[in-house]
Order: sequence, then structure tokens, then C-alpha cells
Amino acid sequence: MRLRNRLRKKLKLKKRKMNESSAEERRKLQEQIAMMEMLAKKYMSGEAITRYGNIKAAHPEMAVKLVALIAQAVQAGQISERISDAQLKTLLAQMQPQKREFRFVRK
Repeated sequence: MRLRNRLRKKLKLKKRKMNESSAEERRKLQEQIAMMEMLAKKYMSGEAITRYGNIKAAHPEMAVKLVALIAQAVQAGQISERISDAQLKTLLAQMQPQKREFRFVRK
């Protein structure tokens, strides 16, 4: 019984530590995303920011990828002026995976 109780306590402590560390990692990741978002929004037009907000609401993973792409381009010096809505659309189109065309043959 004593051994079992000790093992339970150890297991509970491990779980707490894992939860705390994963929460800390999530917080750090959210901070990094927020910093990238602030940097990217400085280089977006009003319409592009509105479109980004819509994408963020509908597809959060894609929004993070888009912000990371823009932030990297800004840091590399590839973007010097504001990104218009049309340019944002082309970036989104490039990010989309190519769709395959299927043909059905009826016999």
C-alpha cells in the first residue's frame, strides 16, 4: 500500500510538471505569434488586415502560416511597402495546396 501511494504521488507530480511546462510553452508560442502578427500588420493595408482577420477566424492555422510568411519576408527585406488585398490574395493562393482533378469514367 505504501509503495502504491508513493507511486501515485510521483505520478501526480510528473503530470503537474508536464501540464505546467506545456502551458508555459503554449504561452511563449502565443507571444511569438502575437509579435509576428504585429510586425506583419504594419506592412498590410486596411483591406488586407480585414481579410487576415477573416482568415484568422475561419482558419487559424493558415493565418499563423500567413503571418509567419509575411514576417519572414519583412525581416529578409523582401517587403518594403504595404501589402494590398490583391497581393494578400495571391499569397493565399500560393499557400493553398494544388487541387487534383478527378475524372469519372462510366461504363
